[in-house]
Amino acid sequence: MKKVIVVLIGLLICTMVWAISSPLELLQNTSNQLISALQRNQATLKNKPQIVYGIVNQILLPHVDVMSMSSRALGRDAWINASPNQRQAFAQQFVTLLIRTYSSALAQYTNERVNFLPMRGVYSDQPRVQVNSVIVRESGPSINLSYRLMREGEQWMLYDFSVDGVSIIESFRSQFAGELQQSGLNGLITKLAQHNHQSY
Repeated sequence: MKKVIVVLIGLLICTMVWAISSPLELLQNTSNQLISALQRNQATLKNKPQIVYGIVNQILLPHVDVMSMSSRALGRDAWINASPNQRQAFAQQFVTLLIRTYSSALAQYTNERVNFLPMRGVYSDQPRVQVNSVIVRESGPSINLSYRLMREGEQWMLYDFSVDGVSIIESFRSQFAGELQQSGLNGLITKLAQHNHQSY
């Protein structure tokens, strides 16, 4: 079940941001690009993880607010007290963790479909919006997936997403809290680096 959820998150953790327009259309377009890339390479996804890394880096990562997502995953107090070098090091390891986690899951892609729900209200002058969707699976119940985006200049950027109402960033923050308390930020960064190296 965990792999299925991560696959679905990976399919939708994306936001194409060329201009201030409908966040719904941007998510739909980028999701279609990601799914098309997975379908073209489906025969080799499991055996060549580098292909999935490339897909994620090209289509997904440029449209994620890495520093905002990293600060939320680390927690407000830890982020404020961290040095610039520590923030950069944590963000690097955290985004690597995300890429490796979702790339591994995307290699299991089996033609899941994404249905985006209509947005309510006016979003053109709002700095933050939420877009909801439903993941339709060939076997098993559907899964609700929501995205939170913020407007930065002429772009919409993803900063959090939720599966059935549970924030993924909050889940990461809960996982990191124990290591922060036990080993501090440098210890957490070291542990993430070791994990990322082993999963390469």
